[in-house]
Formats: sequence, structure tokens, C-alpha cells
Amino acid sequence: MTHTLRLVSHHLCPYVQRVMIALAEKGVAHERTYVDLASKPDWFSAVSPLGKVPLLLVDETKAIFESSVICEYLEETLPDVRLHPDDPLDRARHRAWMELASAVLADIWGLETATDVATAERKAADLTKRFVWIEQNLGDGPFFAGKQFSLVDGAFAPVFRYFDVFDTIRNFGIFANTPKVRAWRAALSARPSVRSAVTPDYAARLRVFLAQRDAYLHRLAA
Repeated sequence: MTHTLRLVSHHLCPYVQRVMIALAEKGVAHERTYVDLASKPDWFSAVSPLGKVPLLLVDETKAIFESSVICEYLEETLPDVRLHPDDPLDRARHRAWMELASAVLADIWGLETATDVATAERKAADLTKRFVWIEQNLGDGPFFAGKQFSLVDGAFAPVFRYFDVFDTIRNFGIFANTPKVRAWRAALSARPSVRSAVTPDYAARLRVFLAQRDAYLHRLAA
């Protein structure tokens, strides 16, 4: 690829992490710019119609938004390292699982922003059901497609990263009966591309976010 790439990011955004993981897996040099979504700079608002990250600036002139679209662009333009399967049916299935990861992230949002124990436990129960279904439909690992790391792995890695922080506050037992999911989580957490997708202060930033939301998890930790 001869284009210059700049990824506009936020320190906690799981969708940004998807793109960072894809870029790392493909070995693509890029610039990274972080923005404060609570105080968006004018230049960002001018090129981001949804006001969200990630945003990929190609040659500083063309903006691509939405993580799935960015990942597909990288997949099409950087074919040397494939993160989607070649078979159309398998590829469609992978895309469906990436959408599932987004649904799980929505459930996680409910847990992390819950302000009382009853809501938190209800959201944790919803997540437990999600992962039981995932357990029943996972292969033998270590990654989603076996030995081959894929965009599905890149989509679920930020999901599991939340629990690296949450579990230090309260373990809801969400993964208690899902040994395949636990093994998948461990394999992803050890992947260099996954580890480098956030800054070293990720956990501290997430705890600040919980405090700002007056979340149940924050008050429990305090």
C-alpha cells in the first residue's frame, strides 16, 4: 500500500481496538491520533459525520468511518496477510460473528454503566447467556478459525479486555461454565497485536470512566 494512513482513536473505544489489531496483524505503518469525544476538535467533526471513532484518514484527504468498513478496506487493499477466510460462506459467517461481538459489547455497556446491583446482576446474567451460546458454537481453538487468527478474533479481543478490569472488582462468574471461551480469551490476551491495541494506562482510564458514570462497579471497588 502506498497510501499514508492515520487512525483517529479514543483510548477506551473497543471498535478502535479492532482496527488497531487488524493494522498490527498486517504490519501496516500508520499514524495514530487520539481525540477527546467529550470535546471534539473542529477538524474531527468536519470529517466524521457520525462524530465517532474509529476514523481512518487515507492520505489525509479521504475519511473512512465505521470499524467494520475500515477492516474490510484493509482486507481488500492488504491481501498479503488474510484475516478473512477465502470461502464466501465462511467469510459471511465470520462477518456475522463480528456483528455478534458488537451485540456483546452492547451488553457490556449495560453492565459497566449499571448504577445499582440489581441492574448489574441482570446485565451479567444476559452476558452469561451470550457466552453459553458462544461456547456451544465455538470450534477447538485456539482462535475462532482454529490456528488462523481472523477479524472475528480482533472483534472479540476488546470484549474480553473489559473483563480483565471488571474481574478484579467483582467476578460475576460469566465464564464459569465456558471452558472453550476461557481458552479463547487466554489465547487472545497473549497475542501481541491484541496487547498493543491499547495504551498501558487502559485499566486506569476504564476505572476513571466507571467513576465518572457513578457505576456500581466503581462504588464496589471503592
